[in-house]
Amino acid sequence: MKQLLRILLAAVGILAIVAVAAVVYVTTFLDPEDFKPRLTAVVEEQTGLNLALEGPITWSFYPRIGVSVEKARAWLPEQAEESAAFAAIDRAEVSVAFGPLLRGEIAVDGLTLDGMRLNLERDEQGEGNWEPLLERLSEHNESAAETVLAPASAGPNADAGSLAVVLSIASVEVKNADIRFRDAQTQALWRMQQLNISGSNVNPLRAFPLKAMFTLTKHNRLDAEVLERAPDLTSDINLETRVRLGLADKLFALENMALTTRTTKGAESEPQQLSLKAAELVARMGEQQLTIKEGLLETGLRKADNWQGSLALALAFGLEGDWQAQTAQLKDLQLTGPDGLRVSGHLNIEQLRDAPRYRGQLTAAPFTLRPWLARAGVTLTTAGEAALSDVAMTSPIEGDAEQFSLPSLSLVVDDSTFTGELTAALNGSRLAFDLAGDQLDLDRYLPGEATAKQASRGLLRKAFAQENNTLVPQSLLSGLALEGDLSVDTLIFAGLTFNNPRLQLRGDDGVHRLTAFESGFYEGELSATGQVDATDSILEWALSPTINNVQVAPLIEAISEKEEASPLRGRFNLTGDVTSQGNTREALIGNLNGALNARLNEGAILNTNISKQMCELVAQLEGQGTLRDWHTDTRFERFDATFQISNGLVESDDLLITLPGINVRGEGELDLASLHFDTRANARLVDTADAACEVNPRLEQLPLPVRCEGNLGDERTEWCRFDREMFQTAVVDLLRNEAGDRVNEELEERLGDSLDELDERLGEGAAQELRDGLRSLFN
Repeated sequence: MKQLLRILLAAVGILAIVAVAAVVYVTTFLDPEDFKPRLTAVVEEQTGLNLALEGPITWSFYPRIGVSVEKARAWLPEQAEESAAFAAIDRAEVSVAFGPLLRGEIAVDGLTLDGMRLNLERDEQGEGNWEPLLERLSEHNESAAETVLAPASAGPNADAGSLAVVLSIASVEVKNADIRFRDAQTQALWRMQQLNISGSNVNPLRAFPLKAMFTLTKHNRLDAEVLERAPDLTSDINLETRVRLGLADKLFALENMALTTRTTKGAESEPQQLSLKAAELVARMGEQQLTIKEGLLETGLRKADNWQGSLALALAFGLEGDWQAQTAQLKDLQLTGPDGLRVSGHLNIEQLRDAPRYRGQLTAAPFTLRPWLARAGVTLTTAGEAALSDVAMTSPIEGDAEQFSLPSLSLVVDDSTFTGELTAALNGSRLAFDLAGDQLDLDRYLPGEATAKQASRGLLRKAFAQENNTLVPQSLLSGLALEGDLSVDTLIFAGLTFNNPRLQLRGDDGVHRLTAFESGFYEGELSATGQVDATDSILEWALSPTINNVQVAPLIEAISEKEEASPLRGRFNLTGDVTSQGNTREALIGNLNGALNARLNEGAILNTNISKQMCELVAQLEGQGTLRDWHTDTRFERFDATFQISNGLVESDDLLITLPGINVRGEGELDLASLHFDTRANARLVDTADAACEVNPRLEQLPLPVRCEGNLGDERTEWCRFDREMFQTAVVDLLRNEAGDRVNEELEERLGDSLDELDERLGEGAAQELRDGLRSLFN
């Protein structure tokens, strides 16, 4: 036993002496510098690169056997050595484990690349400087690679495969790498800086951990670094995962992947954070297929101008992509966010490389839209506090890289439901829609802090009192192609009800036309055509409205602030054309021009019979009475007017109202900017076939003047009054012509009770003023 132990100890001692002798021999008699010519020749033969080894090559024997190279650079064949090298490293080291060598195996223990630099370029024709290198590498087969580094002294019969290579690297490190990519096609300069990659137990059979981190920058011009300009985009990227390699199947898989980025655009923008997680990402390189299972994309968007903190969004998905077939399927899409945002669906993509097209289904559960508009910079002051608080939609979706379409849209906005189709260009240059709805209450969405009912009252006053803001986005209209059709069963606007309104919009090259608008309106009809021209710096508007047989009684009651019964009935008609310029309320009013023709059919003043009052006054003036049965209302035989509009001033000089036995003619004007109006009208008794009463021919010449002036914002009771001065002048003219010497006592007796009744009609004191005026005519 002792002898056996001595033999073993002797063997170990001999082996130790041999190992020490081998190390002494290698380090003493073999100079690693002698390998440089061989290495440069091999690299050039295999890749075409011109390699320069400027630093030393050194051995290491403990605790592992390895070799390191410092200061190496490589140029492409067509590159001059004075130019920046295609690739360079500060230091590269590879080591193998000592133990496996004794068993006839090569086990790479560590691989380190420190300070690697790579310069990639693509010219204006789209050809990359790395492409010839890849083609050269693909020409050499695997067997050639196995023997390429065999020592020349080994002779032609050397078997490079006599040692088994165990592909299990204990440690892989890439430190402080710097990769530049200059793209002449897009004039962009990309740079990957401080690239650090670390992996352990790297092998082709089992998953191994891998970490990577780097900073990615982008400049929008190739000379930005020379000009020392800050990057247009900066992103800090971190990746942590487990990698599984299937070399035989050309498979690359990432398990439990976690990718995070922190990106800043420009020097002053808020950093945007994004993370991508996946249970498994599998890339089949041979089939050019990509699969992502249980993917989750999360982001914390920041925008200091519109919201505080970050906006958390999360998108769960699965992906099946086939690069050769040019297809991809996004499955089980689930987008979630604050304020109840929940969007689900799926997308199928075709022609992925050439001209991507997609189709699928999207569904948005009910959510509150108001805070999302606020984040987009749109401030809402709607009359209805709950407006846009219940929005949902579902539709198939299809499109390409330029536009999307919702061909069968079902949209719910609060109490309204719309169905139809919608198409829009992603750059905002085109919008097309054909939608039909059940009901739409626009009063809920009007600006103001009042309730919807209050906002619908006093339409004119509130509309003209709004701020002088821009009305439409001119820059959008100037480049927008528009094709829209909209219809609803019931529309409520400013307290008015529109039945089955239909509108049609068409626009292109900055000219947008209202080709048709039709609606039922208080037992009548509304229609209009018009256009807005946004081709110049100043918008030009045109509108041609038509109103047919609209009942004025319910219309007046709808717009009345005090909800009083209408004093008027009839069927209103209007036609005309108006034009204007500008993009603000003030400009549109100040530049409004055109003409309108108005007519009232079957009209009447309710609960007052002016013909009766006038006939009774005539009878009293004639010393007679009336025995006729009178209708409670004053019926119009005719009510016509033509309105001329010039720079916001509405004028009419042919106002005509015809009652049985009475004609009323007038003229007036309304300033739309100030809402001030001034109207004068004269009522005359006429003796016609359908006159309410017989009229003395002398009284046919006597007008009863009425003047209405004030502001549309004032109380209606203060608008009109009997024009005493005009009436006195008319009486003077009449009496001078017929009975200049008649005494005032006779006139007083004739007027008597009639003037008392006139007090009731025109207001307290009016009769006394008239009586005094008449007396003065004959004194």
